[in-house]
Amino acid sequence: MSIPIPLSDDEPIECLIHFAQIHETFRKAEIDALAVLHGIEVVWTGYSDDSPYATLLLPSRASARTLVSRSILTKSLYELWATAPTLPSLHDTIRQRTSHLWPALSAHPFKFTIETYNASHTAAAQLALINTFSYLPLTGPISLHNPTTTFTLLESYAPRAPTPHTLHFGVRLSAGARNLPDTYDLKKRTYIGTTSMDAALSLITANLALAAPGKLVYDPFAGTGSFIVAAAAFGASTWGSDIDGRQIRGKPAGPGVRDNFVQYGLVGGYVDGFVSDLTNSPVAARRFLDAVVCDPPYGVREGLKVLGSRDREKGREAVVRDGVLRHLQPDYVPPKRPYSFTAMLGDILAFSAARLVDGGRLCFWMPTANEDFVEGIDIPTHPQMELVCVCVQVFNKWSRRLLTYSRKPGNEGLEGVAPVKETREEGAAEGAPRKATADELNNFRKKYFEGFRPS
Repeated sequence: MSIPIPLSDDEPIECLIHFAQIHETFRKAEIDALAVLHGIEVVWTGYSDDSPYATLLLPSRASARTLVSRSILTKSLYELWATAPTLPSLHDTIRQRTSHLWPALSAHPFKFTIETYNASHTAAAQLALINTFSYLPLTGPISLHNPTTTFTLLESYAPRAPTPHTLHFGVRLSAGARNLPDTYDLKKRTYIGTTSMDAALSLITANLALAAPGKLVYDPFAGTGSFIVAAAAFGASTWGSDIDGRQIRGKPAGPGVRDNFVQYGLVGGYVDGFVSDLTNSPVAARRFLDAVVCDPPYGVREGLKVLGSRDREKGREAVVRDGVLRHLQPDYVPPKRPYSFTAMLGDILAFSAARLVDGGRLCFWMPTANEDFVEGIDIPTHPQMELVCVCVQVFNKWSRRLLTYSRKPGNEGLEGVAPVKETREEGAAEGAPRKATADELNNFRKKYFEGFRPS
């Protein structure tokens, strides 16, 4: 599908996105989320996870620039002039579709670039390709560092093929935000931990969560703050909690989560952090959050736990040490009890459904064993949460999926829906937690230590 090249900045245009060839299943999802965030209508005309080039129709050049301005996985966006299977046919299409644009561009400083996929060119070969565009009446000076117009030829090759199977030609409109992951690189960060999420994936998660100025974003498994730092980088107000208060506070006299916000000049975007877990949360069950983002614990190094005790009677009496209530002392570590992995997933959805505004987003990561995962069956569901997209990061024998949900309007379908309850020992009293092993409560953990053998 192609449309005429417009003369006005406000007319629809056909564009080409040059994606980074990484995190392929996240790329289209990120652009779709940014389209929702900015209210831009996007019509995809060509996309494949196997290619770095995708084509789409956008309302205007201005909307095109806005769309990719904070995209982590976009290298560049082009106004597409032509697509063809061979170089001669590409030139014919350019002459037919774009000659009315040439006078407006002819006198400006310009440069030519060439992008290839599955191939490379010598400098001499690149010059020869550029010279084939000599029919363009470009009278302005060549400017390699500060051009007004950048013309780009983009070629796609099959592996080891001598000639390209598809060629695109266009004018560069804008770059993405590929620099942001370097800015927020964990290696440069003041405070990190063993589970801190990679900066690029944190920023992509924040994009899928529609983090923006005026939005309130919460992470119930905040750890060292990777997701809330990323959301604050896009202007959101953020806060988080963690079952381990040492993660929020940091070491005595050492850095903590707040120091990461200080480092990046984002203190105004950090509301606060507190000690809590999802099943014992002080967060009001009313709908005021714009997004919930998290990477819940996988329970591999130690079994999943929540605040509380296996012994239902333990902790009912206050403990005093040196005249001060024990739970108010800085070194206090609250007791914890085992927690089911399946229950955690259900509780995340129920927690979010009760607190997200209409259209608010839940983005959380879920680990899965590759051999056992069944698409469409093993994705957790909730009647008030609509699954928007599933993005997959594959490792050797396991993967982790970024699940993105949108809160449906209203409360229809919530009657009788309750959070997932813990299983109990056979014959145990009603409400008593089951004294199960970590592996029994977390099938992923069991599979991990078994080497992900098929069931």
